[in-house]
Amino acid sequence: MQTPYGAPSAPLVVGEVGGKRVAFLPRHGRHHELPPHRIPYRANVWAMRELGARRIIAPCASGALQPELELGTFVVCDQFVDRTAGREVTFYDGPETTHVSSADPYCPGLRCVLVETARDLGIPVRDGGTVVVVQGPRFSTRAESRWFQAMGWHAINMTAYPECHLGRELELCYANISMVTDHDVGVEGTAPVSAETVMRVFSENNERLRELLFAVIPRIGPQPQDICATALQGARVS
Repeated sequence: MQTPYGAPSAPLVVGEVGGKRVAFLPRHGRHHELPPHRIPYRANVWAMRELGARRIIAPCASGALQPELELGTFVVCDQFVDRTAGREVTFYDGPETTHVSSADPYCPGLRCVLVETARDLGIPVRDGGTVVVVQGPRFSTRAESRWFQAMGWHAINMTAYPECHLGRELELCYANISMVTDHDVGVEGTAPVSAETVMRVFSENNERLRELLFAVIPRIGPQPQDICATALQGARVS
């Protein structure tokens, strides 16, 4: 599938889960060949919408910034902090100026059904939390990590932005699941993060993620006229 922003990360796979038509796209590519700063975020989100998707669930491996968040916890975020640089972060480059609000960047309806379903399944889940998104591919220094922790933020990863806001710009519902695979290096008593550790815990979590997705997808209804579907109202400067 081609888009005005190039090809997406991989071919989209379309299937059915619990009677719902769904599309799947691995953001890092079919063989995890795309590092976070090289992911074609605009092409990915555009392709999803062009295919007909209106509600997006986006899991990503994340570090915990707070010691009470145990490995394997799913954080269904309600806020993000952007610490990336140089990424293509908007569909609206002119000539019509468009300012889409990101005050509440994640779909409240999707967040609610994700949290409720995770609790029904006995999956450890946090309702709400702030994810700070760093550029990558490097992990944080101890100083950066301690700063993020001192700010009270909860999770850290490299892919949650601009994906979420691009979805809002196209009036799609979008919810993030930050899966805790490690404690970030600034958390007291933890060892430096390694890609090997992250991928090991991520693999262990994959079965629980699959269980959650297969349970939650049949519960998701059509897109309502919520803050996501109406995001462009009043956003354009005439």
